[in-house]
Amino acid sequence: MKFIKTKIDGVYVIEYEVWKDERGYFDRLFCKDELAKSGIQFDIVQINHSFSKYKGTLRGLHFQKEPKAQDKMAKCLRGALYDVAVDLRKDSPTYGQWIAEELSEENKKMLLVPKGCAHGFQTLTDNCEVIYFMSEFYSPEHSFGIPWDDPLLGIEWPILNPILSEKDKNWKQFDSPKA
Repeated sequence: MKFIKTKIDGVYVIEYEVWKDERGYFDRLFCKDELAKSGIQFDIVQINHSFSKYKGTLRGLHFQKEPKAQDKMAKCLRGALYDVAVDLRKDSPTYGQWIAEELSEENKKMLLVPKGCAHGFQTLTDNCEVIYFMSEFYSPEHSFGIPWDDPLLGIEWPILNPILSEKDKNWKQFDSPKA
């Protein structure tokens, strides 16, 4: 596994080896030892799976507050998506900044999003499937979000006019970044 640091501390693009032969391929999605060797502590307590029927579906930007904050690792199993992490940690030098990475069944990349960051993605294909490894259980009372199109964040989504859930249409605006 290869852990590629991004401009946001704790957010990594993960690339891993794929073994192919005439039968197909094999890859390892999670290895606690390899994460630890890179200084990343991650314990999986829940695995989530989503299916989005239509291109342009946007899920997010979601996060959980302490004491139920979550680390997430996301991987696209089918199709392609534009995956985004936003730094919400007020003491971070990249507070209010975001990064994006295309994840697809072809490139087999994953994105690791640490506690204190919001996560969301937009599907680039129809029939897109995503698997998420979570370090904390889902807790409705600690679950929050910020608008996908918040002007203070200025995220450059690839598809305008996304398909959104009612919940994702109504998040409160992001706090202004620190001076």
